Amino acid sequence: QVQLVESGGGLVQPGGSLRLSCAASGFTFSNYAATWYRQVPGKGRELVARISSTGATTTVAPFGKGRFTISKDNSKNILYLQMRDLEPEDTAVYLCGAKNTWWYASPRDEDDYWGQGTQVTVSS
Repeated sequence: QVQLVESGGGLVQPGGSLRLSCAASGFTFSNYAATWYRQVPGKGRELVARISSTGATTTVAPFGKGRFTISKDNSKNILYLQMRDLEPEDTAVYLCGAKNTWWYASPRDEDDYWGQGTQVTVSS
């Protein structure tokens, strides 16, 4: 059974940090590139960061550059998103996705599998 399960969300004050995790099971995670997205009610899904299947290549959305780091531990089948200097505008549900490819062909390339998401709330 294929699963992606996010964890690590919560309430954090502005300027704080969180590390999100996405645990993969039921497929060979090391063969999959992966993405973190975020979604706010009433708005579309927003790409946060992407990583290649090996973890050697990454990209981060402009709003996250210098603050967010994506990483992947293929020995543990876990995808991470380290976030620091969080702002109220970062409040969203964060979801992970995985695609059976080394790297995404385009920014619009869709994932094969999705998690349910974890809520991140940045508020004082």
